[in-house]
Amino acid sequence: MEKITEDIVNIGVNDRDIVLFEGQYELEKGMAYNSYLILDEQVVVMDTVDPRAEAEWMKNMEEALGSRKVDYLVIQHMEPDHGGSILQLVERFPDMKLVGNAKTFQMFQQFFDVSPDDKAVVVKEGDTLSVGRHTLQFFMAPMVHWPEVMVTYEQSEKVLFSADGFGKFGTRDADEDWTCEARRYYINICGKYGMQVQALLKKAAALDINVICPLHGPVLSENLEYYINKYQIWSSYEPEDEGVLIACASIYGHTMEAAEKMKAILEQKGAKKVVIADLTKDDLHEAVEDAFRYSHLVLAAASYDASVFPPMEDFLNRLKAKNYQKRTVGIIENGSWAPTAARSMKAILEGAKALTFAETVVTIRSAVSAENLSQLETLAEELLNT
Repeated sequence: MEKITEDIVNIGVNDRDIVLFEGQYELEKGMAYNSYLILDEQVVVMDTVDPRAEAEWMKNMEEALGSRKVDYLVIQHMEPDHGGSILQLVERFPDMKLVGNAKTFQMFQQFFDVSPDDKAVVVKEGDTLSVGRHTLQFFMAPMVHWPEVMVTYEQSEKVLFSADGFGKFGTRDADEDWTCEARRYYINICGKYGMQVQALLKKAAALDINVICPLHGPVLSENLEYYINKYQIWSSYEPEDEGVLIACASIYGHTMEAAEKMKAILEQKGAKKVVIADLTKDDLHEAVEDAFRYSHLVLAAASYDASVFPPMEDFLNRLKAKNYQKRTVGIIENGSWAPTAARSMKAILEGAKALTFAETVVTIRSAVSAENLSQLETLAEELLNT
């Protein structure tokens, strides 16, 4: 357990055994499922946890509660890693009220095939709930990143319970930089919904916030401007850092050779940061994260089945799904007899907002030639001047 303020306790669980989140995102340092207890004249639980962490969560709750009972469960997000233990809490405290919005309770019945009946307290934008010294105010956050999501502001201690916002991969006590795993979490989980995140940030800007309590990762209580600024950058799709990601999908190594030569040329010409992602080996979701992080992207891929090598196709489809935009893109293709990668890559990204494609397209026919080296030089110059 973690004491947040005199009356607020995090009774969530650090899951150190999980290796994939949502069955796809690799976790080197586990995952935190946060759930908060507000101890006042009436007792409030803010969200539940994933069923895999339920036993430890219940133990934490009982230790913090003592002989008291829970009066309200605030359901900010119905996704099973947060709403999966609701019925178990209802069974433990049958008189407990459930606080949510209209969409919450629609989804509640979809998950559990039962009606909340008279337990439901339906709230809408700006509504408040007083539980003694603490007053909770509710703000709707649809599509951050599910339609029923809301966040809660505790007025007396100025605490924002931010649902999945400001969360990260990793346990709360993971010894790692917040920004890297928070960025990977945000881009891959919420990245598609930048406009909706911007709307929520505008609401938050009107509040005096001392503490941010997310449903994943550590509680944030210092330098909040830093974290909020990161969310402003990420949700507006602006590049976070000046630099180049070279995303490479190579079959036998010749395309990777071109990618490595491109990296050396860019660095020689003064590029601030150049990173290569091997799409055949590296974590795909980290590559997606870096594509959003840096200002420039170079796509280097082999042709395959009259299209493009599938690891690159998967990568580009991920970018498109997450609303990739506002970047400059260069292309390197390889094809021994009929190069098709360049047109296929451009076709996947067709319709993306504010993408600028470099005029120079480098076409390799099997291995890198002297002519290709000259083309790489030209492409590098174009990228660094765009």
